[in-house]
Amino acid sequence: MTSPATDLVTFGETMALFAARRTGPLRFARDFDLGVGGAESNVAIGVSRLGHRATWVGRVGADEFGDLIRSTLLGEGVDARAITDPGAPTGLMIKGRRTAELVDVRYYRSASAGSRLSPGDLDPDLVGGARVLHVSAITPALSGSAREAVRHAMALARSAGALVSLDVNYRAALWSPAEAGAWLRETVADVDVLFATGPEGRLIADVEEPVELARALAALGPRHVLVKAGAEGALELSDGVVRHAEPYRVTEVDPVGAGDAFAAGWLAGWLSGHDPEERLRTACAAGAFAVTSQGDWESLPRPSDLHLLQRGTDDGVSR
Repeated sequence: MTSPATDLVTFGETMALFAARRTGPLRFARDFDLGVGGAESNVAIGVSRLGHRATWVGRVGADEFGDLIRSTLLGEGVDARAITDPGAPTGLMIKGRRTAELVDVRYYRSASAGSRLSPGDLDPDLVGGARVLHVSAITPALSGSAREAVRHAMALARSAGALVSLDVNYRAALWSPAEAGAWLRETVADVDVLFATGPEGRLIADVEEPVELARALAALGPRHVLVKAGAEGALELSDGVVRHAEPYRVTEVDPVGAGDAFAAGWLAGWLSGHDPEERLRTACAAGAFAVTSQGDWESLPRPSDLHLLQRGTDDGVSR
């Protein structure tokens, strides 16, 4: 049976997220907010909020946390293909603040349901019918079967002519720089859009200066390379043309999820047919919105929000 069409399909592990309300060592936390978080589902929510159809595929446990993930994504307009795995639990993420400026994130995902993702979990019609396949380098670090799923999905998408997007999203707790770099160098030739911070890009190409780093990465295959610099903005190298984006001034509350928001904004701009300058502005605005409240995705913007941010004001909000 043919799956319904979607603009973007992504897959990976989404976890239950416990966020401590008290600043300080986690051992003294007594109250937590419960939510969900995962790099790929964050992107799916961001794309959905910006007016496009997004589908997320992943495994969850046969538990309350799995039900929470499914209902949360559906509530955000994402087509959630959450496969219930009765043999493994939903992974957990615990987030606290050691100080007002330092976020402390712990993952409990070893042998989780999400780590058991495999090629057979992916519907070829779904992947082949999407305009964009978005993956992150978190998923191949989870397990051998998850790594095979990424390869399989990319092959399906490329054979169908879909745009293939990869966010490096390096996680030191999952694999070493050498392991990640080797996989990325093998994979990047099959990628159309590459998102990375400077340090993440240097896992692939040992180049320090941002523009030259982008050129070195593009030489390996991607048509579009986005180098994110957080509060210093971003640069895009597309089809040989370099564009710089200044940051938006906002008060940072929670930095987790900003990179996912940036990717969602850029991909939504591409899906909308926006020119390079506008899609880069949207990416930066989405990333800025993401850090202005607690949670990995809760403050992601809708189109009507994008005009609220202005560069160069004291607080980033127009009046």
